[in-house]
Amino acid sequence: MDMRTNDYQLRRGEIETYFDRTAVQAWARLTSTAPVGRIRATVRAGRDQMRAQLLDWLPADLSGLRLLDAGCGTGALAVEAARRGAEVLAIDLSPTLVALARERTPHDLGGGSIDFRSGDMLDPALGEFDHVVAMDSLIHYDAPDVTRVLGAWAGRCRGTMQFTFAPKTPLLAGMHAVGRLFPRGDRAPSIVPVGQKHLHRLISEHADLKAWKAANTRRVAVGFYTSQAWQWVRQA
Repeated sequence: MDMRTNDYQLRRGEIETYFDRTAVQAWARLTSTAPVGRIRATVRAGRDQMRAQLLDWLPADLSGLRLLDAGCGTGALAVEAARRGAEVLAIDLSPTLVALARERTPHDLGGGSIDFRSGDMLDPALGEFDHVVAMDSLIHYDAPDVTRVLGAWAGRCRGTMQFTFAPKTPLLAGMHAVGRLFPRGDRAPSIVPVGQKHLHRLISEHADLKAWKAANTRRVAVGFYTSQAWQWVRQA
């Protein structure tokens, strides 16, 4: 196991601990319809816009198609995809959030279905997919690790991979620098700003991603929420 793999697994462990223990109540409230403060209201609005964008890039009819919702959280995107007919495998590191997602899932999903699981979104045993969506689940990783994740999915995805990353803006870079001043045990896993050109180069050079081409991209910035969506398409 190389150093990069060790770094990725360490980071994954920090994220699992944070979302499964430290931030569960705050995350449950943020992703509900309960009143929240001004800052969290902008984050909620930004996430709603981002979810709508990622869903808009998917086919309106997903009947018979298999979709991976990687980092599903409390399941909002998975529910909408299932209502379009998709067979959704929704996975998250946090068993607590997955349990909450199951509780919130409506009984009637139309022609679709959702298989909620907690575990590793890169597990090859999850099988093959027509589409992969990773909303705000890669924002805690640097560009090499984001590329590594996409490379792991590439051979098992037949259609599109769409994900979000934290764009390298002066504001996000400053917040990241300040956050690193706090002791590791006192801070949440930081959002890692990534330059899109740098990420594009890494993806284009990755051996397992040669068949993939960048397609749509859009930045969503609402108050304290900033995230960049990017869609990559498998070439025929």
